[in-house]
Amino acid sequence: MNADLIQTVLIYALPVLFSITVHEAAHGYAARHFGDNTAAMLGRLTLNPLKHIDPIGTILMPLMLYFMTSGAFVFGYAKPVPVAFGNLRNPKRDMIWVALAGPATNFVQALLWALVYGILVASGVDERFFLKMAQAGVLVNLVMWAFNLFPLPPLDGGRVLVGLLPYKQAVAVSKIEPYGFFIVMGLVIAGVVSTFWMRPLISLGYAVVSVVLMPFS
Repeated sequence: MNADLIQTVLIYALPVLFSITVHEAAHGYAARHFGDNTAAMLGRLTLNPLKHIDPIGTILMPLMLYFMTSGAFVFGYAKPVPVAFGNLRNPKRDMIWVALAGPATNFVQALLWALVYGILVASGVDERFFLKMAQAGVLVNLVMWAFNLFPLPPLDGGRVLVGLLPYKQAVAVSKIEPYGFFIVMGLVIAGVVSTFWMRPLISLGYAVVSVVLMPFS
């Protein structure tokens, strides 16, 4: 590893760990609130990042993609928190709230990292490492927020769509789930997700963050 790569990994490590840990735990806490205790019974209702890290998806795949694409494309994932949607008190409705819990925590974290950045600047801190980490925290969480809202199962946005659609259409969309990951990856590689979903949504996210934090600036 060269010095630049090591610094990049260190800058992004904490924001990524926080973003995936809180995201996954939020699904579990929301599921328990609405009647499903599966995550708690399996020991996944925790903020311990080690419980949510997938050795391949969280570590190996992002590093391989970083090297293979010279940093142009990086993707990863954590262990999904198990949710038995049939245990929810109102499965079709409550599925929406359980799915939204993860992306919602990412947006809140983006706001908090932006606030940290503002505090550092206002305090006269000019240490590049900490400023870059705060900026990375905003970016990482907005990326997770936007990507997970893409309306295709098994992503959170797909589950929201299933919950909102009438029963017949919801069943049809839910049948995509076994193949959804591969479809999403194909759309990512083709640039469709980035161009027509991620960039517009992330731009909107940055605009909202700026407006919300304006009183603190």
